[in-house]
Amino acid sequence: MDVLFGSIDVRELLSVQEFDESSPLSAPDLRLLIDRLQVRSLQIKEKVRDYIISHHKDLSVIFTSCSEAVARTGDISEDVSNVIRLISDHPIDMEIRDIVDEINSKRKELKEKKEFLAIIQTVVNLVRRLTSVREDLKDGRLMDAAGAVRDLKKALPIHDEVVEKREPVVFGLLRKEWMDCFDEVREVLLGLLEDIISFEPESGIVRVKLQLTTVGTNAVDLRTVLTSMDVVDMLDYGFARVADLMVKYTIAPIVSNGCPAVSVEESDQDSGQMTEAILKLVPSSNSRVECMDGAAIYSEILQVIKFISKFICFENGQWMRCFGRLTWTRISELVISRFLSKAVPNDASKLAEFQRIIKLTSDFETGLKEMLFISASDSKDEKLSNFAQNVEVHFANRKKTEILAKARNLLLQCDFILAPEYTRKGPTLKDGGMDGNVAQHAVDLLFYPESCVVSKAASQLMELVHQTLKDVCLSSKRVAMEFYHAARDALLLYQAVIPVKLEKHLDSINQVAILVHNDCLYLSNEILGLAFEYRSDFPSSVKEHAVFVDMAPSFHQMAEDILQKQIQLVNSNLTQAIDGADGFQNTHQMQQYESAKFSIDQVVFILEKVHIIWEPLLLPSTYKKSMCIVLEYVFSRMIKDVLLLDDMAAEETLELQRLIHLTVESLSSLFESLIAINEKKKSQEGFTSVQLEELLPSLRKLRKLADLLDMPLKSITTAWESGELVSCGFTSAEVQNFIKAIFTDSPLRKECLFRIECSKF
Repeated sequence: MDVLFGSIDVRELLSVQEFDESSPLSAPDLRLLIDRLQVRSLQIKEKVRDYIISHHKDLSVIFTSCSEAVARTGDISEDVSNVIRLISDHPIDMEIRDIVDEINSKRKELKEKKEFLAIIQTVVNLVRRLTSVREDLKDGRLMDAAGAVRDLKKALPIHDEVVEKREPVVFGLLRKEWMDCFDEVREVLLGLLEDIISFEPESGIVRVKLQLTTVGTNAVDLRTVLTSMDVVDMLDYGFARVADLMVKYTIAPIVSNGCPAVSVEESDQDSGQMTEAILKLVPSSNSRVECMDGAAIYSEILQVIKFISKFICFENGQWMRCFGRLTWTRISELVISRFLSKAVPNDASKLAEFQRIIKLTSDFETGLKEMLFISASDSKDEKLSNFAQNVEVHFANRKKTEILAKARNLLLQCDFILAPEYTRKGPTLKDGGMDGNVAQHAVDLLFYPESCVVSKAASQLMELVHQTLKDVCLSSKRVAMEFYHAARDALLLYQAVIPVKLEKHLDSINQVAILVHNDCLYLSNEILGLAFEYRSDFPSSVKEHAVFVDMAPSFHQMAEDILQKQIQLVNSNLTQAIDGADGFQNTHQMQQYESAKFSIDQVVFILEKVHIIWEPLLLPSTYKKSMCIVLEYVFSRMIKDVLLLDDMAAEETLELQRLIHLTVESLSSLFESLIAINEKKKSQEGFTSVQLEELLPSLRKLRKLADLLDMPLKSITTAWESGELVSCGFTSAEVQNFIKAIFTDSPLRKECLFRIECSKF
């Protein structure tokens, strides 16, 4: 049979073995191929027949099995047809389904009844146990009642809202009933605790009854009450009131000024059994002295804690920790505020004496740890030791507070008003003479060759800063750093307090504003010198952080802002005064002339007032600069108004000239003060004297304008061509407009205007 599974190679059937597979076969080759294929087919058939004959038995078995399988398939088909026909005639499947549904329904109903029965049994048991709690409580079986409440809490846990919505309503009612039982247990236990532990604040007595107390048919004592509280997890709640009263009536009096002694008494019955323990505070005859004695305070507090440990907590470590958690924070705060903070020395030289208090404090906390009143492993409970060991910081904080309070008082109490004699003479150069009274308020500026008058607040504030920085040089690292910050903060207080305190004065022209300007200038100079003066003596740790130069620019800017505001206020007042002249129009008319003259008088009055305020207080250089700015503004404004006039009569020009001369003559004393300051400075620097016009360029222009008002046209033209008017600050347009306003139109005016326009200036 292998030939059936093999392949026939056509090339073996052809006579020619080699041929081109891509070329078609010839007719002879095809006929030959057909013949040979037929022969091969006969050979295959012969082999198949021989194979079947040789395997006849096996093939018979196979065909017989197939026949039997076909017969069985027919039988199964007939059986299936019978079943289908039977089902079609009788619908048994529906009956089966109904039976199954009924069985499931019965099973579900049975399950629900079992669950309901279990719930009822649970509810009955819970109700019975809740009832037993009340009975136990009534009969004085506190331990049994407490245990039942604890177990019922586990049986009736507080679910979330989703669970409570799905659970039976009865459990919500039972939970409420449990809460009522818990409240009853709590009230009974708290009542017993208050009855057993009583306080008599008037006599300073704490009583603890140690004999049995009958409740119902049973006797209970303090240990039973506390154990029951512990079982229901309300020991903190039960101890809370006792702890509060214990601190209020025993600890607080001990650490306060009274500092009474503590005595413990035990009362016995005839049988020898102790009935109660009494803690009593006995006032000391020399309470003031003992109160500041750390050993006495700590000893008396330890007596109270021992009383609590022995007669209230029965030396139960867990109960003592509970009582300690409720009281230690308040006790430590009392000791710190009423003893330790007051014991911090005021003098750095006495810090070493505080070491005794540090040791007493450490021993005190060690005793509390041994009684398990505070934790031995938690450093947070060592509040007193932490405070005492940081005594340097507390000392520095106290001194810093005192320094800032003193600085604030200096600033608030100073009225910044100088006596009249301080304003009659101004400050001079450092090597110059000065009135004695003025010298008391005059200070030398480190970076200026002049002296200035400052307020008492500024000079005293700077003295305070210098003293603080001297303390920095002599102090330890932590104290020095606090002193350094105190010095900076004291200086910053000036910037914070003064602008608010003197707000109204700084918004008007007055002596106070100039005094504050001098203060800021003085402080900025002093601040720049602080680092050079003290840095080398500072502790190494402070040297790395000490910076003062950053504060100087803000004080200097504050001084500049105050001065500029004063100049603006003066210019504003001068503007209003000059505006009253109505542009100096029609001054040849009597009414207009009087109005203009009154405006000039107002200007002179304002300038004299400013002169009186500024000259005695400001630095000479600052006074000269500021006054020149103001005068330049006045003269420039007058020149501008006159040059804007477009048509002037001959009489009007003469009146304008008269007004200008009046203005200049009225300010002669002010000019003299400027010349004196300038001459003194120039003489010291080796320079020659200068004219007033060099300080006030607009004054030269104003004087020249007065001359122009009565000059002929040709003379004005000649003055322009010579450059004289240009040197005085006139422009070509100003001269041309001035000529047009004074002189009528004529060939000469046209010629002069042409010459001015064509000039090289």
